[in-house]
Amino acid sequence: MSFTPSYLKLYQDGILAERVKQAYRQLANCDLCPRLCHVDRQHDEQGFCHAGLSPEISSFNAHFGEEPAISGSAGSGTIFFTHCNLRCVFCQNYPISHFGNGTTISVDELTRIMLFLQSKKCHNVNLVTGTIYVPQILAALEKAIAQGFHLPLVYNCGGYESLETLRLLDGIIDIYLPDAKYSDNAMAKKYSQAPHYAEINQAALLEMYRQVGDLILDDEGIACRGLIIRHLVLPGNIAGSIPLLEFIAGKISNQTYLSIMSQYTPRHLACGIPELNRKITKEEYTVVLEKLKLLSLNNGWIQEK
Repeated sequence: MSFTPSYLKLYQDGILAERVKQAYRQLANCDLCPRLCHVDRQHDEQGFCHAGLSPEISSFNAHFGEEPAISGSAGSGTIFFTHCNLRCVFCQNYPISHFGNGTTISVDELTRIMLFLQSKKCHNVNLVTGTIYVPQILAALEKAIAQGFHLPLVYNCGGYESLETLRLLDGIIDIYLPDAKYSDNAMAKKYSQAPHYAEINQAALLEMYRQVGDLILDDEGIACRGLIIRHLVLPGNIAGSIPLLEFIAGKISNQTYLSIMSQYTPRHLACGIPELNRKITKEEYTVVLEKLKLLSLNNGWIQEK
């Protein structure tokens, strides 16, 4: 199967250049995510996420630990961005997301990284927590395309997304890889400082699906285009897994590819929170898997416990 990223036509038609300008206008009164901090990041002011004007990253490499359709045999060209618009108490990458450990780079350097990952034969470029750097990513993409960049883009995010920002990405992102963390707003606010997460996340998932649809795989089983939703099962049903699955099956598609993750391990602040200071049980995971079967959500990846 031959696949051509849709952003190439937007580039040729001059639409990508307009999206870059629009995104930077948003940066000047930042409303890129639902926080709506309205700080002037064009002049390096910082809001909730602590990101400024220049992109910051912690690392980039060919990553083999993603879902099989993303990593494949050659790896996913993963760029780990620093900072995050969530504050999950159990975050596995809290030195990067919460403490800002990373390196400030220029847009030109980000362009070179994208081209480098392509030169390493990665299947895609995987933008991890890139929500807060959408303008810089689009600017780097425009420069990279001019130098021959043509890999699918993976938007790997926490699912706390602005519809306005997602619409900037329409026709640019090939594969959406969002989390669906919670169905309960009280839990989202308590454990991730994310007010109204459930409705914001569900609206974002619907918009992502509108843009890219069900997952399309090439002849080798590598993702070309579409939606993959990740869900981490939490102890004591804190995530509200069952309503999430019912929403996906009923409102999105029962052909949706899901990655149902069982590897929760207490990290960071969760170690001091009794209800989160344990791994999930086999029974807790089994309940979620049984619901998958009942809803005929048969596509994706599970982990046996």
